[in-house]
Amino acid sequence: MSVCSSSSSSSSGGYLGSAKAWIVHGIVAGITIGAAIGARAYLGRSGKFRSRVVGIIPARFASSRFQGKPLVEILGKPMIQRTWERAKMATTLDCVVVATDDAKIAQCCKGFGADVVMTSESCRNGTERCNEALQKLEKKYDIVVNIQGDEPLIEPEIIDGIVKALQAAPDAVFSTAVTSLKHEDAFDPNRVKCVVDNHGYAIYFSRGLIPFNKSGKVNLQYPYLLHLGIQSFDSKFLSIYPELQSTPLQLEEDLEQLKVLEHGYKMKVIKVDHEAHGVDVPGDVEKIESFMKERNLS
Repeated sequence: MSVCSSSSSSSSGGYLGSAKAWIVHGIVAGITIGAAIGARAYLGRSGKFRSRVVGIIPARFASSRFQGKPLVEILGKPMIQRTWERAKMATTLDCVVVATDDAKIAQCCKGFGADVVMTSESCRNGTERCNEALQKLEKKYDIVVNIQGDEPLIEPEIIDGIVKALQAAPDAVFSTAVTSLKHEDAFDPNRVKCVVDNHGYAIYFSRGLIPFNKSGKVNLQYPYLLHLGIQSFDSKFLSIYPELQSTPLQLEEDLEQLKVLEHGYKMKVIKVDHEAHGVDVPGDVEKIESFMKERNLS
């Protein structure tokens, strides 16, 4: 069993710059009156609302699209290490752990100083792996941040943003982030799109282009949104998530966040200014290395 101690800020190996200013739907200044009243009521009962936060990076070796992806080197460091270093810089996280079912990944992570929780091979997705890891931690947490291990340039400010969004929305059990979608990625099924309502809650996620128009073409004037893989959960909800039945939309799109929506739970979304550089397939490694070299990131 891994004992997760308080995390401290660590060096990120020369990453320069931080997230640009982001537009946040319904967070801090934009909280609705109802949400604010609900938060005050909760605070009156139990102290600071959802104050204890753990970041968990689920990592598995046997990926269908990219075998051994967490261990692939990006400019001399395993991708999982780069993600962990970035996550450690987030100010809202009390600790960061890696959850894996693979001994090679566990050994690698322990080698660079990460706390590791071993999980079973039966976990169907990263969310279930986070839940199993959460149950094995000695300390109790109110929020669990699922940090995708294939986003090695994730901004710590984005992690902090989704945590604060969930803390500010007592009617939500889930929060996540989106950014602007590049038009050339409009029909890429590996780039998940999102639409939100006027209060910053998710309506739908899709591998197809949403919203779609009658012409069947990309509208160059429309601000399409790209879903970033990072997400946070209320820990009580996370404990029941694996017991929720799979849903038709979730299975058809192969997107686990749709199960949350289909079961009627609310999901808060923030919009951030972030150049997404996820690693989905082997060819993405060269792209991200080129990006880092151009910007002097090591």
